[in-house]
Amino acid sequence: MEAKPILLIVDDAPSNIQLLAGLFKHRYQIKIATGGQRCLELAQADPAPDLILLDVQMPDMDGYEVCRCLKADDSTRQIPVIFVTGKDQAEDEELGLTLGAVDYITKPYSTAIVEARIATHIKLKQQSDELRRLALRDQLTGLYNRHFLIDVAAKRISQAHRHKRSLCLIMVDIDHFKAVNDEHGHAVGDAVLRDVGEIFLKEARKEDIVARFGGEEFVFLLDTCDRDAGIKKSERVRQTLEAKKVQGLAITASLGLALLTHGEDFTRLLSRADYALYKAKSNGRNRVEVAD
Repeated sequence: MEAKPILLIVDDAPSNIQLLAGLFKHRYQIKIATGGQRCLELAQADPAPDLILLDVQMPDMDGYEVCRCLKADDSTRQIPVIFVTGKDQAEDEELGLTLGAVDYITKPYSTAIVEARIATHIKLKQQSDELRRLALRDQLTGLYNRHFLIDVAAKRISQAHRHKRSLCLIMVDIDHFKAVNDEHGHAVGDAVLRDVGEIFLKEARKEDIVARFGGEEFVFLLDTCDRDAGIKKSERVRQTLEAKKVQGLAITASLGLALLTHGEDFTRLLSRADYALYKAKSNGRNRVEVAD
């Protein structure tokens, strides 16, 4: 059964929350916040709301400031915001829409109109999410694609440098994959890549990024992961794959591991992991090599 969309209602007046929650509880999962700071916390929590109904006048921070914060944060920018407020001047509505709200509803309001507008904006959000998912994912394996990896890696590396956190990158190449395609056909080869992708995803932590980099190459980006932990992860991935039959075939992989060094960017980190992978293949394959 498909989960109901999540509606976050933000208002410092309990009577307003009760009214709106009562109207929509049968169609949506309801989350509530009585202040701006709590709204931001719930917006960043998993699972994120699909839409936020936001009051303007609240004691800790007003709705306009909350909206500014939501739209300034990459993790919450895509959540649609509808202001529901008693501030009915044209300049108030203009400000709300300028800040990034998708709609501005003034009190007193028609219940039917509010329901219609919420339904419309949630549908648009779901369609946008699906398009974004397709743009970020590899169509064959469902893993993140190369473009997403490059984008998120730059941000993760910047954060690692700023907060002095360790970060590892593992580059993986399926051994003798051309022979799989040549001997069993490309349909089997595609099935192998899909199954390998599932194995890799099961070996990843929630915070790890696992991407298909191209062809039979995959990349793990491991945040807050030091050299020893990176080696253990690489070996576990290698051993797990070696122990399984994939589409009835014995499939192995070679892995190159690189630990982020001071001031290093993604291009350099990837290059060092790629060279370690080259050494793993040169030294007999089905092994892990660590970059200097």
